[in-house]
Amino acid sequence: MIWFWIATSVPLMLLGLAAIAGGWWTLAAFLYMTAFVHLMDRLVHGAVAQAKEDGEFPSGEHLSILLGMAHLVLIAFAVAAISGATGLGWLETILCFLAFGLFFGQVSNANAHELIHKGSRFPRRLGMLVYISLLFGHHTSAHTKVHHVWVATANDPNSPKMGESFYRFWPRAWIGSFREGLRAETALRARKTDTPPFWTHPYFAYVGGALAFLALSFFAFGWKGLFAYVLVSGYAQMQLLVSDYVQHYGLQRARNDSGKFEPVGPKHSWNAPEFYSSALMLNAPRHSDHHVNPTREYPALRLDDSKMPTLPRSLPLMGSLALWPRMWRRVMDPRVARLQTSGD
Repeated sequence: MIWFWIATSVPLMLLGLAAIAGGWWTLAAFLYMTAFVHLMDRLVHGAVAQAKEDGEFPSGEHLSILLGMAHLVLIAFAVAAISGATGLGWLETILCFLAFGLFFGQVSNANAHELIHKGSRFPRRLGMLVYISLLFGHHTSAHTKVHHVWVATANDPNSPKMGESFYRFWPRAWIGSFREGLRAETALRARKTDTPPFWTHPYFAYVGGALAFLALSFFAFGWKGLFAYVLVSGYAQMQLLVSDYVQHYGLQRARNDSGKFEPVGPKHSWNAPEFYSSALMLNAPRHSDHHVNPTREYPALRLDDSKMPTLPRSLPLMGSLALWPRMWRRVMDPRVARLQTSGD
């Protein structure tokens, strides 16, 4: 558990100092989220995958709640820094935008994902609030009520087809997840005996909350603050979508004799065993086990290379590769084809 605390807490300090003090702190925050994480993955490659998986695991809820609360403070720092309110120079502003965007995309998204799967109300609502603050509140419904039900089928907007580029995938996934999440929530409410008031519909909170965050940015930092908020939240959204793209690329569930899809199994998600990036992303790269056991806490998620498709590099690096469609297909399409041929 200590590595989760270290990997996620260090950037909290660096980003805070970068936003307020600028200077070399902006470079330190950016290098931490890029070069340092990659270096640690290379130095301790495979350590987590080779570690014993038995025994008791501590709860990760305290760290998740801390990260969720810290996110709400950091997003204000990010908007202030990127809008110019803290007096940063142009290079410092660019580095802040990249560093904050990477943190929100890789850590805040992963943490909000963990929180919305909790059984208790407060963690779930905190996770929802994090997504709303990133103007992506509908993911709370779409992920739990659509993606987990229909993953690796054509019914899931967030499952990419083999050969589909990320640039074709992301608008389809964004719009499709918004629409399908809305449909799922509306259908759920329609089954209730007493019709709930319209303002209790989750999408009322998602859209209204997003508008409230945008309004706060505008009143605090003007048009520059509003523009900064949209930019950094959009950057974070793209990283969430590229994670979905990478972790489910080309994998499909077969239909059985009755026409129903086979149950979700380890073979329906791509995984990455790298040590430090997994700690930074709260074990989100151990994606197969999460889909098979959605309520399992992130410290206890398991890897099994014999059953789970494994990416050739860490999730952040593969996300970067996905932005180059020709090279992405050259690397990934043969791997998907081998899985389909072997039936694994």
